[in-house]
Amino acid sequence: MPRRSDLPVNHFTAGDGTVLAYRELGDGRPVVLIHGLFSTAYVNWIRYGHAELLSEAGFRVIMPDLRAHGDSESSHDPARYPRDVLTDDAFALIDHLGLIDYDLGGYSLGARTTLRMLVRGAEPGRAVIAGMGLKGVTAVDKRNEFFHRVFDGLGQHERGSAEWRSEAFLHTTGGDPVALRMVLDTSVGATESELADILTPSLVVMGEADDDHGSGADLADIMPLARYVEVPGNHMSAVTEPEFGAAIRDFLVR
Repeated sequence: MPRRSDLPVNHFTAGDGTVLAYRELGDGRPVVLIHGLFSTAYVNWIRYGHAELLSEAGFRVIMPDLRAHGDSESSHDPARYPRDVLTDDAFALIDHLGLIDYDLGGYSLGARTTLRMLVRGAEPGRAVIAGMGLKGVTAVDKRNEFFHRVFDGLGQHERGSAEWRSEAFLHTTGGDPVALRMVLDTSVGATESELADILTPSLVVMGEADDDHGSGADLADIMPLARYVEVPGNHMSAVTEPEFGAAIRDFLVR
């Protein structure tokens, strides 16, 4: 599978002047995949072979690094982190690439961003909502309390705790805690009514032991054209499993 260095880094400029990075793999129908908090395009989509699997199935896989993540610009200026800015950035990428007929998906924070795009009028052919359940969308501030604890206790968490594991992942990806805390606070969710109005055929896919963001089955039940699939793993490990990429591929090629 490709290494991080194998795929050239492309750049575009967001509406506020922030320079953001993205990678591509393959040719064919475009699918934009958005990674999760603390992660990168490489970690979520390339490292474990999911992008390669999709490219072999005939897709042009487009994978941005969120602002303050990976190879995208990071800033400590609060003005660079208005509410819902990640959704604005994703729309800016689609405009930059001139995408009209495309698919869209994301993991965790990327899934929440995908849902925000759908609520705000994005019209992909299909959507993938991965690692995100109903409460993670309808009760954003409540879920974000966990990450505030992570930031507040950096270097002090009990070894083996959920907060400790999250901090360890943050260090693994080289994240900037100051910038990432501001990214977290840009989060905007969606109401059950807004979710019920989404008519894009969608896959909700979660690890069988993932309860970090509520129930994926409940989220799929509210969305009229969504179906729910479980794969092995929890919130941290599901993206490492081959079944994860296979579930996305099988849905998109239908």
